[in-house]
Amino acid sequence: MHNDTLALAQALIARRSLTPFDEGCQEILIDRLEKIGFKIERIRCGEVDNLWARRGTDGPLLCFAGHTDVVPTGPLEKWESDPFEPVVRNDRLYGRGAADMKGSIAAFITGIEAFVAEHPNHGGSIALLITSDEEGVAIDGTVRVVEVLKARNEMIDYCIVGEPTCVDKLGDTIKNGRRGSLSGKLTVKGIQGHIAYPHLAKNPIHLAAPAITELAQTKWDEGNEYFPATTWQISNIAGGTGATNVIPGEVAMLFNFRFSTASTVESLQARVHEILDRHKLDYSLLWENSGKPYLTPRGDLVDAIARAITTVTGIEPQLSTSGGTSDGRFIADICPQVVEMGPRNATIHKLNEYVEVEDLGQLPQIYRLTLNNLLLR
Repeated sequence: MHNDTLALAQALIARRSLTPFDEGCQEILIDRLEKIGFKIERIRCGEVDNLWARRGTDGPLLCFAGHTDVVPTGPLEKWESDPFEPVVRNDRLYGRGAADMKGSIAAFITGIEAFVAEHPNHGGSIALLITSDEEGVAIDGTVRVVEVLKARNEMIDYCIVGEPTCVDKLGDTIKNGRRGSLSGKLTVKGIQGHIAYPHLAKNPIHLAAPAITELAQTKWDEGNEYFPATTWQISNIAGGTGATNVIPGEVAMLFNFRFSTASTVESLQARVHEILDRHKLDYSLLWENSGKPYLTPRGDLVDAIARAITTVTGIEPQLSTSGGTSDGRFIADICPQVVEMGPRNATIHKLNEYVEVEDLGQLPQIYRLTLNNLLLR
C-alpha cells in the first residue's frame, strides 16, 4: 500500500489541475473505484468536474471528501524542480498539490482498496466526494454535489475531509470544526469640500472613527470549549481623492468576522448595524456570508479516527478548529459529523510544496482503520 499510494500521488501531481480544472485526475480515481464496486456519478458544473462515488446502499455512510484542483505555482524558477513533475528527494515527495491535497486523495483510494479487499461484504456504505473547485471561488464544486444529494434525501453519516491538518507530525491534529466567515463592505458617506473650510464639509473618516474603534473593541462572544472568541478585523480601507486639500465625500472599508458557533450570522449583523446606527452614520453596508461555522464534538467519528491515528502512529491527536474555511462547511449541511485529517501543512500553497513519503505510508492505514472502526461494529 505504501508504494502504491506514492505512485498514485505522483500520477495525480503530474496533472496540471490548476483551479478550477481537474485535467483528468478524477478519471484516474474512477478507473480504480469502478474495479472495487463503486457506482460513479460525474457532476459537471461549468468548467468544474465533480465526482460522487458510492459503494453500498445501507447505512451508515462514511464519505471521504477532497479536491483535485491546486493553487498556482508562483515563479517556476524558484522551484527546485518542476511543480508538475513529481520527484522524491530526501524522503519527501515534491510537487504542487503533494500536501494539499493529492497525497490525501491517493491515501483515500489505497486505504479504501485495502479495506474492501479484506472486507468485501462490509456493512454500511463508503463514498467519495471529489471536486476541482475548492481552491478558487468554490461555487460549482462541493456545494453543488451537496445540493444534488440533499434534493434526493441522500444524507451522509460521517465525513473525513483530507485537508492537511497536522503541524509537526502526522496525526497530531484533527480539525473537528471550522469558524464561519462573514464579510462586509461598509461605505460611510460625508460631504466633500475644501480642507480649509471644514465647516462646509463633513469628513466621513472622522465620523466613522469612533464607530470603528467600538467595533474593534467589542467582545462579540466568549467562544466555547472548541472555538476561540469571534474576531472582527478591517482588511481594507480607502478614502480621499489623493489631494491633500480635499475632504473626501466617503470612506469605504472591507471587514471580516471569523466567528464561532457561539454567534450567528444574524446576531453579528444586528450588532454591527446597532453600533453604526447609534453613531448616527450615513452608511451603506453589503454583507457576504462565505460559510457558517460547523462543529463535530467528541463522538463516533472523532473517536474512530483518533483511535486509528494512535494505532498507526502512537500519537494521541489534539482537536482544533483553527485555520480558514474548507469544504467541510458545505458538507456539514447534510452530515452531522465532519472532521478534517490529512498530512502536515507546513508547505501548502508554498514554493517547493512536499509531503513526507512516510506520511503517505501511514495515512492510508489511518483511513483504513477508521473504516474498520465505523463499519465493522
